[in-house]
Parts: sequence; structure tokens; C-alpha cells
Amino acid sequence: MDIQMFLIACLTTLYFILPAYFSNGGALAFGGGTPVDFGKTDKKGIRWIGDGVTWKGLFAGTLIGIITGIIQGHIGPTIISEMGSYIITPIITDIPSGILIGFLLGFGALIGDAAGSFLKRRLGIGRGKPAPILDQLDFIIMALILVYPVVQFNWMFLIIALALTLVIHLIANSLAYLIGIKDVWY
Repeated sequence: MDIQMFLIACLTTLYFILPAYFSNGGALAFGGGTPVDFGKTDKKGIRWIGDGVTWKGLFAGTLIGIITGIIQGHIGPTIISEMGSYIITPIITDIPSGILIGFLLGFGALIGDAAGSFLKRRLGIGRGKPAPILDQLDFIIMALILVYPVVQFNWMFLIIALALTLVIHLIANSLAYLIGIKDVWY
């Protein structure tokens, strides 16, 4: 694969997984309120998930994923007509597919975040404490698992999606830390 094809693969992979990214960010921006675990704890008194994963964030983030998918479904045919033979990754090509894929990627991202939080609690890692790789990839892995029955992709797509997510997560969190939105850079 030449560099041009690789760059197109990176851009189209990023484009395809945008509903997961926007859903994840939207849940944070519009979340708050009642936690998904309703404050429940296990027998040792450890929260199941924690205060960071809320019903409001789950619904808002999922809706943002769906809206992103609808927009992609609307503009997908234009992308296909412009880049057609160069595209080697999945692309949303119509609005009904955009609704379904946007939902699966968006909801999947939020379920992945909740599962990551659950796993961190079981490992004794507190809220806000780093869990390298898990913190960066939990949301995208679950999003891709949920969308896979609808849109099959190859290993190259998966590797690019995971690598992009690691890099984007590090850059976004570092910038958020530098401008004072986050307390930690990771």
C-alpha cells in the first residue's frame, strides 16, 4: 500500500468511527445526574461503575452518535462519488444505515466506557486514576464489536482505528489539560 492509499484509509477509518468519538465526547459534555449504577456497590462496598457514567450522558451521547450517523448517511454518496475507487474502509452511504450504524457505534462507545469503568473498579483503580490502554480503547473496542455484525471490516481497518484512537485520545486529553479542562493529561 502506498502512502496515499494509507492516508485515505486513515481518513476514511476516522470518518467511519466519528459517531463513537462524538458520542463519547457528548456523553461527557451533556452528562451528569443519576449514575447508571444508581450508586450501587458490590459486597466489598466498591461502586459498580461510578458517578462518571450517567443515564443523561448515555442518552445524550447515543443521540449524538445517531445524529452523526444521519449526517454521514446524507453526505456519504458525495464522498463515494468523489473518492470511490480509493475507499478501502466502510463508509455510511444512506440515512437508514447512518441511523443504525450511528446508534451501534455511539451506544457501543458508551457501553465500552461503562465496561472500562466497571473493570477499573474490579482492579482497584479509582476514578480518574490511569489505566493505560484500557482508558483509551475501551469505548472504541465495544463500538466496533457492536457494529461488526452490520458492517464487516478487515484487520487493517481495526489496526488503524485503534492506533488513531490512541493518538487522538492522547492529543485531546493533553490539550484539555493544558487549557485547564482536565486535571490530568491522560
